[in-house]
Amino acid sequence: MSRIVIVGTKTRLEDAVNALYCEKAIHVIDHTTGDDGLSIGTSLEKTSKASERLLKVRALEKELGINKHTTTADISVEDVQSRINAGDVEGVEDEVLKTVDARNDLTQKITELNSKQKILELLKNLNDITLDQYSGYKSIAVLAGTVTGDASSLKIDDAEIFSSYDKKTGGVAVVFVKKENRDQAYAALAGIGFVELHIPVYTTKVAAADEYQRIAAEIEAAAAEIELCDKALEEMKERYKSFLKGSDEELSIAVEKGSVPLRIAVSEYSYIIDAWVPTKKVDSVKANLEQKLGDDVYVEFEETRGRNLEESEAQEPRFQNVPVKQNNGRIVCEYEYATSLVSVPKYQEIDPTFLIAIFLPLFFGFMVGDMGYAIPFIILGAYGLKKTKHPDWRAIALVLFFGGIWAFIFGLFFYGEMLGMHFVGGEYEAGVWEWHHDHVAVGGTSVTWDWIFGAKFPEWFNHMICSAGTWDSATGTWTGGETGIGKLVNVALLLKLSVYVGIVHLFIGILCGVYNIVKQHGGKAAFMEKGGLVFTFFGMILFCLALTQAMFGGEIGDIAKGTPLILLVVAIVCLVVGIALNAKAEGGMQAIMGIPEVIGWILSYTRLAAITMSKAGMALAFNYIVFGMIIATRTTAGGEVVFDPFANVIMLVVGIFLFCFLHLVVWTLGILSAGLHALRLQFVELMMRFYEGGGESFAPLQEVRTKTFFSKNTNNIKEV
Repeated sequence: MSRIVIVGTKTRLEDAVNALYCEKAIHVIDHTTGDDGLSIGTSLEKTSKASERLLKVRALEKELGINKHTTTADISVEDVQSRINAGDVEGVEDEVLKTVDARNDLTQKITELNSKQKILELLKNLNDITLDQYSGYKSIAVLAGTVTGDASSLKIDDAEIFSSYDKKTGGVAVVFVKKENRDQAYAALAGIGFVELHIPVYTTKVAAADEYQRIAAEIEAAAAEIELCDKALEEMKERYKSFLKGSDEELSIAVEKGSVPLRIAVSEYSYIIDAWVPTKKVDSVKANLEQKLGDDVYVEFEETRGRNLEESEAQEPRFQNVPVKQNNGRIVCEYEYATSLVSVPKYQEIDPTFLIAIFLPLFFGFMVGDMGYAIPFIILGAYGLKKTKHPDWRAIALVLFFGGIWAFIFGLFFYGEMLGMHFVGGEYEAGVWEWHHDHVAVGGTSVTWDWIFGAKFPEWFNHMICSAGTWDSATGTWTGGETGIGKLVNVALLLKLSVYVGIVHLFIGILCGVYNIVKQHGGKAAFMEKGGLVFTFFGMILFCLALTQAMFGGEIGDIAKGTPLILLVVAIVCLVVGIALNAKAEGGMQAIMGIPEVIGWILSYTRLAAITMSKAGMALAFNYIVFGMIIATRTTAGGEVVFDPFANVIMLVVGIFLFCFLHLVVWTLGILSAGLHALRLQFVELMMRFYEGGGESFAPLQEVRTKTFFSKNTNNIKEV
């Protein structure tokens, strides 16, 4: 990155902003007021109007139900700008709001009518009273309301009572009483749960039932009018959605451009912009700005090379953090989301995205290691990458797709299995169901795919997945050989492999840490800060190797002989040097306590084998349930046990259902366990060896257009 200063005349600030946006390579450094005699600028002249229109557009989008998922046609920038300038935003607003207000009035009317209708529904059972009789008296009080008991038996002086009551639904009561006896009437009515109703005043004689029907018709008519309003709004949505989405985008860009002066320094007659530009574009940026703005601009480059950490710390605070532009390929850049979950890389710090792109799907595939589970992963991941744009879902789809590819490769060439069963089976001495290695054996034959299908795989396929064995062309059978690595048999091999992978993975992280410090502080600082870790790391590895060779290769006393002795001496030398360097960098106690921590880092990778074996154990158990207890076999006349799926059709259906469901459980757990642990090894074990983060993303001024496009070659800048 290179730092530049752009100085120009204030009268052409708007043209300067447009020119900056055209470059798509200028990251503005926000100005902070100080004692330099400069102040922060004010928004461009048209920004206030654009902001006001933007609020109107977004309000219209909300009213019409236009959102980010609404499909709209692209519209040219020139068309949008001309329509905005012609006042189409205000015109659409008037048209839409007129219909919206009418719909709201109708909705309010229906609400009021519904309230009246509920009251009339109660009163229509009182056939002896018309609605005009509920009001208009000078000396008589009318008490009307709902009751939970029968009001006909109430005793109230100088009162006439009308009521309708049902034990299930309750009832209504109307009491005509002299005003001086009102309190007595209230007290009597309170005993039967009286709740007073507020009856509208009617001056004409009309029955409650007739008025109820009239209001029902009025509600129906209002609902029909609302439906017409909704149709009109839907038509407006279809008619204006492209314009409104285009206007939203265009006005957002206009407001963003108009707010740029709020980030820069200005004086009475000029403006000053501090910014970062990619070093390879410094010459083109300078030339383009001078071509578009002529003598009204001056561009000077303050820094045209990279800087180390000491140089950054010596700068003003606003110049210290150099923005980072992550230059990753088309595929690797998809993993930048995983890096961003921790933080953006600092300038002159290795971006771990490339390493995550390699090891995350690799570890995921190793832990799954099954062709049967891999194929749905690949299909689901490919579908997600094609359909979704959301970063969360794309990150998951990315791991499923590439992790599924690795799971397919490991499942075919390394483990040689699908859905927990090997492709090719050996000959076993068993006459009943039993656990045999990581197979299920029945009647002397292991349950493998060649046994299930009752046919032998081609010779080339057996050579590909079997490490040894012979092919009898006369009988068309394969005998002997290992059918891939047994996840529950070759446990020691898987554990060793996990440890070796961990050593390589950690060493890459340590090397990245050394490189970061070399780049930031120099080689001497890197040796003093990370050299002790390198020596300690290899010292502990060699010490453990010597110890294991002595323990498992002979007597414990053999550690003082031959190869173990050489490894032990080299390990002790490395540990002494490492402790000395770490003591100088971190302190003596911290240096000593850090030694066993290295073993913890490495042993953390044994989770690769543990997840692999746990998944295999579940698959084996489920296969045992299905094939051992559900699906039938039969013995031929020659005494051979064969798979006979149609011996019991009902149990076959049950077995297929169980087989699919139980393996779906394993498949789902594979996503969670393999995905989370693969990601953990990147974040906790790899990145902690070198990654600090806390950087600032490179965010150049640029127009991001997805709904609008330029139909002409125009840049809105008056060249001189």
